Formats: sequence, C-alpha cells, structure tokens
Amino acid sequence: MSTPAPAPFAHLPSTLKVGDREVRRLGFGAMRLPGKDVWGLPDNIRNAMAVVRRAVELGVQFIDTSWYYGPHVSNPIIAEAIHPYAADLLIATKLGGKRTVDKGWAPFNRPEELRLGHEHDLRELRLDCIDLVHLRFIPNQVPFLESLDTLIQLRAEGKLRHIGLSNVNVAQVQAALERTPVVTVQNLFNVSGGEGFLAKATHAVVEAPEAVLDFCTAQGIAYLPFFPLAVGAYAKAHGALDAVAAKHGATPAQVALAWLLARSPLMLPIPGTSSLAHLEENCAASALQLSAEEVVAIAEGARK
Repeated sequence: MSTPAPAPFAHLPSTLKVGDREVRRLGFGAMRLPGKDVWGLPDNIRNAMAVVRRAVELGVQFIDTSWYYGPHVSNPIIAEAIHPYAADLLIATKLGGKRTVDKGWAPFNRPEELRLGHEHDLRELRLDCIDLVHLRFIPNQVPFLESLDTLIQLRAEGKLRHIGLSNVNVAQVQAALERTPVVTVQNLFNVSGGEGFLAKATHAVVEAPEAVLDFCTAQGIAYLPFFPLAVGAYAKAHGALDAVAAKHGATPAQVALAWLLARSPLMLPIPGTSSLAHLEENCAASALQLSAEEVVAIAEGARK
C-alpha cells in the first residue's frame, strides 16, 4: 500500500527552523505510548510501534520523548519501531523530572541526575548524540541556571546538539539566553491558554503563558505547547470549538490544533496518542483553514 502525501498546511508556514534543522510544524508527543497514567507497558506494544511508524509516514518530522515516560517505555518503543531514524527526523528529549512509585512526578535536576537521565535517553534511543534536549524546570532546591549549565556541558561533550527549555517563564528564558542559544520552549498551552489545567499535577508554570509564547515568537524560538488537546478534553464538544468544527466538517480536536498553528508561525504542536485513528485525525488538522475571526472567537469562547 502506498503512503499518502502529508496533509498540506493551511496555516503557512508549513515548516519552521529548530536550530539548524527544518521540520514540519506538527509533531508527535510520545507521552501516551506507555500504559495508563504514563506508567508501565501499553496493553498492545505492536499497536504502539505502529502509531510511531504511521506518524512518520504521515509526515511527522519531530518526535518528543523522554526516558521517564513509562518510565523507560516510550524510548524503547520508538527505537524498536523506526531505528535507524530517517535523516529528516528530529528526536527531542527532556530532562529534569522523574516518576515516583505512586505514579507522580518529581524533580530530577541535580547535575548527576541530569547526566544519568541523558544516558538513559542515549541508550534507549540508540543514539550517540541527541539533536535537542529540553531542560524541564520543576522548582526545587537546585537553581535553574545550575541545571542549565549541566546541559551546556553535555553539549560541549558532544552528547547533544541543541538546548531547549520546558516549564519556564519569560524571566527564565531571558536568563538562559544570556548563557546559551535556546532553540525551543515547551510549556503547557492549549486553547484555554493553559491556566489551571493540570498545573498542580504537572508542576506546570502557568504564569502568563501567552507572554511566554509572544516572547518566543519575537525571539525566533520555536514554541512546543504540551497538552495541546488538554489530554483529549477538546475531542468533545467545547463551545466555540464545537461551533467552528461543525462549520468546517471537522472535529473539535482538529480545530484546537488548527487554532494553535494559527496562533503563531513558530508554534509546533506535539499532540500525543496511542490510537492510529486519533493520529490520523490530528495530522489532518494541518489542512484546516481558520479565519482570523474564528481564531479570535475560539480564544474568547474558551476563556469564558
């Protein structure tokens, strides 16, 4: 069976630069590949690998993952499914967190912890160097810049190429830029802006999420909104989303992704799923053209 061409992008540009790489502006987040609660193996590993393979077939050139998804589940699934990796595929990871035995999330950002996490990623993904590594900041006793310095050292050692940040505010991005180039920021963001949604559970920084996006856009930094679909919440009827979806013959989830793509030319959504059907639906969202009036109406309606 021949592979169909990737869906066209209604909201140009269709690609953006991540460091020295150019990728299509709709990626794939690997967080949903493990079992329930991002814990343990999935019920069907063959299906999980099929999802990863299909994402690449559909034109995805950016996969976001981490050793602590599972933990130690998403990375091996990705490697088993598509290694050796296509030359145009950028795999990004993140460091700074870990899972706890109660299936919670905790800081893991001391220098030795960051190094250990990076070694996990390298080994599990079968790589000698990772193109992009995010420092996910979870507030604790380790200063943000101390953790950042560890990633800078890893880059100097040839173990990573580019540095990104996650879960940060504008002041932290500015402070990081004084030390090193930053090519991406990955923060909680979706149609509702991110305020309040899963903030406590994920240690998410939600202070002025729009301000962080606007700052990144001005600086030419790619912005990766995590939980772009609010973990499936926008797959259901949701006010303005539902109305726009009905008008376009689309799903609310597709409209939510199209809204993100329209919000900034440097937006790179990374919706995750363990379903082949949902993957197809998500990738098709790039072809959905929203008017400027619809973009505003969706934002205003979601915040009411």
